[in-house]
Amino acid sequence: MTESRALEKPRILCLHGFRMSAKILETQMHKWPESLLEKLDLVYLDAPYPSMGKSGAEGVFDPPYFEWFQGNQDYTEYENFKECIDFIEDFMVKNGPFDGLLGFSQGAVLAAALPGMQAEGLVFTKVPEIKFLILISGAKLGGSKFSAPPLAANAFSSPVKCPSLHVIGENDLVKPDSIALLDSFVDPIIVHHLEDHTIPRLDNQSLEDVNNFIDKIQNHATA
Repeated sequence: MTESRALEKPRILCLHGFRMSAKILETQMHKWPESLLEKLDLVYLDAPYPSMGKSGAEGVFDPPYFEWFQGNQDYTEYENFKECIDFIEDFMVKNGPFDGLLGFSQGAVLAAALPGMQAEGLVFTKVPEIKFLILISGAKLGGSKFSAPPLAANAFSSPVKCPSLHVIGENDLVKPDSIALLDSFVDPIIVHHLEDHTIPRLDNQSLEDVNNFIDKIQNHATA
């Protein structure tokens, strides 16, 4: 480890929600205090596919809107799943290295499955191992809400060992799926909030928990 690397902030690639955008996620993340955000090097990426339907962000955030991959109504069939992962990896190769991933909603669903797929040697073969995850309103591919695409069939066959922070809303429609996802991780850190499907503001306890997690990943990032 070089001295300069030791002084660097954890570099995190941020994956936005379904039919949203990098700009929207960046705006939402600023609900978190600057004193916390300034500890991280956050890089926001637009998904590769333009929104194919109405966005829940319409009327709140300006377009354009994007989506990472598409599925049929009950998410038993997928399109562009491998292609979107290749798109992310290409960005990481050109703009990395990255230490970890932050995902919201569809971005969190995708991010949660990537360490397991990477461990199998199926994806992210050109980039370093994912060291940690921050998952906001996440869910499990292969869980009750989303079946697993073939590429992710074994993503959770072994517990995911990298440090993980799970931000779960009491009034979020995907709360049961976010809770179920916890079983797939070793020692997950959980932040509960009273809001719905959104990036929440942090109360004092949540802020302390997130800061503790950042201290933890700082050690991983510079190891």
